[in-house]
Amino acid sequence: MSETSPAGAGQPGAPTGTIAFLGLGHMGGPMAINLVKAGYTVTGFDVVPAALETARAHGIATAETAVEAVAGAGVVLTMLPSGTHLLDAYRGSPGGPGKQSQPGLLDVARPGTLFLDCSTINVDEAREAADLALAAGHRAVDAPVSGGVVGAEAGTLTFMVGALPEDFEAVRPMLEVMGKRVVHCGEHGAGQAAKICNNMILGVSMIAVSEAFVLGEKLGLTHQALFDVASAASGQCWALTTNCPVPGPVPTSPANRDYQPGFAGALMAKDLKLALNALESTGVAARLGPLASEIYDTFAAEGGAGRDFSGIITDIRDKSGH
Repeated sequence: MSETSPAGAGQPGAPTGTIAFLGLGHMGGPMAINLVKAGYTVTGFDVVPAALETARAHGIATAETAVEAVAGAGVVLTMLPSGTHLLDAYRGSPGGPGKQSQPGLLDVARPGTLFLDCSTINVDEAREAADLALAAGHRAVDAPVSGGVVGAEAGTLTFMVGALPEDFEAVRPMLEVMGKRVVHCGEHGAGQAAKICNNMILGVSMIAVSEAFVLGEKLGLTHQALFDVASAASGQCWALTTNCPVPGPVPTSPANRDYQPGFAGALMAKDLKLALNALESTGVAARLGPLASEIYDTFAAEGGAGRDFSGIITDIRDKSGH
């Protein structure tokens, strides 16, 4: 199919052409696969050869460079590690001694291309990226995701979208292929704002739940007893009932798999740093958010980077002399 959104091809403003999907890692790869399964035409690119190989094995056409993937695309979907990566890709680089110049994606894209960024970055960076895209004659949407690798594979992600109303409607059909919930949070940058606020809540609540379980252990409570009470009482939260940090009560939680990550500690540390940046720039008198950022920074640096963020309970337990 030539339309980027088969279900929304007749909508005013619906982009046509292929989707250039840049960033085919643990999250981006499954997202791109789901788009192809739904009938979208996707050309992918990643700097990691193994990611390209996996993409090709699932029917995704791949390009030699990001520039090649973007040429002629109707949508450029980015899933990159940081705002610096995104802005550098948009602008390109002039090169220098021993370095080859790289054209910016905004310069090589056809006029009116829709740039859809699903990375998790600073709000200010998202707004800057949107400004650059609009100045170059393109359209811009920020749509960070929540739901982890499991959600990416199952197509059950939540998308928090910052966009003009007409651009939100244009990308909604493809987002609904990759997720079960798509929320228009406001104009450019609002998606990132919603994401970092949500993940600050998540980081703080996971620490609180973990501390409570370690306290329960010290007081002689079984994990199941505490779960049965808190999950049906005022302590109920996602960190408890879906991503429970102890094995047993929630069989699908990473605690039952030695904390193999659904959402890694390094990613939580990154997201809390983004929240910390926003707190500082806005002057919010927050105390728990900065403390959670400090705790997860330490956790990631001391071996928790590749473990699920719920593994913070092991750190609390170890430091409690248990």
